[in-house]
Amino acid sequence: MHALALVAGILVTALMTASTAQAATFVYVSNAEDGTIGMYTLGTDGTLQPGPRVDAGKPVMPMSVSPDKQFLFAAIRSKPFTVVSYSIDRSTGALKQLSTGPLADSLPYIQIDRTGQHLLGASYGAHLVSVNAIGKDGKVSEPSQVIPTARNAHSIITDRTNRYAFVPHLGTDQIFQFRFDSKTGKLTANTPPLVQMKAMSGPRHIVMSPDNKFAFLLNELVATVTTLSLDAATGLLTEVSSASALPADTKLVPGAPRGGPGQRDVSNDIWASDLHVTPDGKFLYAAERTSSSIGAFSVDVATGKLTYLSSTPTEKQPRGFRIDPKGRYMVVSGEKSDTISVYEIDRASGALNPLQKYPTGKGSNWVEIVAFE
Repeated sequence: MHALALVAGILVTALMTASTAQAATFVYVSNAEDGTIGMYTLGTDGTLQPGPRVDAGKPVMPMSVSPDKQFLFAAIRSKPFTVVSYSIDRSTGALKQLSTGPLADSLPYIQIDRTGQHLLGASYGAHLVSVNAIGKDGKVSEPSQVIPTARNAHSIITDRTNRYAFVPHLGTDQIFQFRFDSKTGKLTANTPPLVQMKAMSGPRHIVMSPDNKFAFLLNELVATVTTLSLDAATGLLTEVSSASALPADTKLVPGAPRGGPGQRDVSNDIWASDLHVTPDGKFLYAAERTSSSIGAFSVDVATGKLTYLSSTPTEKQPRGFRIDPKGRYMVVSGEKSDTISVYEIDRASGALNPLQKYPTGKGSNWVEIVAFE
């Protein structure tokens, strides 16, 4: 009897050890100026353990992870425009380069669709969206579809059903609406094909609410977040409300599209960058680069209405950040900072509690977090 209990105990311990080994969370940060991707292990207490950096190419910027967490993809925004595929080691988080594939142009935003078989991209400079097929080995094929859209296509996402895609355009203040066929990887214009937003607002990034009822749109030039309702039957968006990610006493002024001739003084311009919603859908955060801050909102999950809560100082010129899948921690990068910051998210109030800073590469901009349970 004692022997049986001992064997059972050993088996339980072994199983617990195996599951603990698998339960790890990894953070990846692309460093544009270094041309590297940094890897960190995120502890259950919010600490980061820096790991090795892998070479990618300059400037490496947007990244996306396959739904099965097997692969990480990173886009290089210099000629020849390429995407680099890496395998992710489930136990160590280590990245191993597998292949490179051609992209249609310089893409500031990529997303792997929910089947893991298609890479969607938006090009700010070439005013287009594109689709590349992804093989089971993680290899990315040549673009299968390239669609000219409108000025400054800034990002592209699918909704949570993978049937619809949305593309904010900073230059024309529009969101393009597509139907997406995940079997063929084809995008087709929905009817109507776009939603017109407020002039000179600068639609940039867009995320879906966890229940897929709402889309939240970050407007780069004014740092507002617009809530749009999603019609599940048609895939069409309708504007609901809007709120500012900046405090009422901000001294910043509305910005203008960047990169044109005769650049003016932009030192006091609003320049919003990224937004994410917590997994429970209760809080949303938006980064603003000029003030180097993260604005926090509470979300009314029934109506999608946002209420501004507070603004937290962060890394200099924050380009990208990410919330871990359990909604406990946020990792923020700054393009002009040599560190990244970790914050604990108060589950009741949404407040950000700064925990610690960690070294990073030059021009840090994109953050991905991968959790293995």
